[in-house]
Amino acid sequence: MTATRLLAPAKLTLSLRVTGRRSDGYHLIDAEMVSIDLCDELVLSEGSDLVVRPTRSGLEVPVNEDNLVSRALELVGREAGVVIEKRIPAGSGLGGGSTNAAAILRWAGLKDPIAAVDLGADVAFCLQGGRARVRGIGEILEPLPHVDREITLLIPPIGVSTLEVYRAWDDLNGPTGLHGNDLEEAAIKVEPELTEWRDALSEGTGTRARLAGSGSTWFVEGRHEPVAHRGVSSRTVRTMPAMP
Repeated sequence: MTATRLLAPAKLTLSLRVTGRRSDGYHLIDAEMVSIDLCDELVLSEGSDLVVRPTRSGLEVPVNEDNLVSRALELVGREAGVVIEKRIPAGSGLGGGSTNAAAILRWAGLKDPIAAVDLGADVAFCLQGGRARVRGIGEILEPLPHVDREITLLIPPIGVSTLEVYRAWDDLNGPTGLHGNDLEEAAIKVEPELTEWRDALSEGTGTRARLAGSGSTWFVEGRHEPVAHRGVSSRTVRTMPAMP
């Protein structure tokens, strides 16, 4: 196999409503998601080893059969040595694991969102990319016209477990978020330190920051002067159209 490079764009959840819960425990959502030009790269070659470099977050990235890349390869019945050049921090709410898996599915020619969502709730969107309204548990995708926009992110060095956030949302009796994301209060309950990062970005830009998905990333619309907090600086990203 000739070495192949795959681009895996992060996803940013601009808004998220929790609309219900299935009998199997999975939560139903109604969200708007976009792809952004913060990307991991996957290098595929002969072999079967999985390497992640570097790991840059508060959550561990598994390098075994539990990694979504390994599971995606198993789903499509392919084998490859994979090096993940990691730029999307795990646990940041930007879909790093999901977009890595989606890159493998695109490479193998699998485009079925139902099969994709079996790997993870965000994999179906990451497989399509661009901009979409996302419903169900992530498998119902309504493509939306691409809007070229700039967005400023502040990504804390904190990993937040999506599973724990949804559990906290249930424990809080399902609050409705006042700033477009029903999971914000639950994420702060799981990781109270998130508030200082929200406040830093809000004060530094003059715009109330919003939480991306289950966290930990905070964002505001537009390009702003860099905001630094505890040695971490904000960054401006651009939205991306759907992957070919």
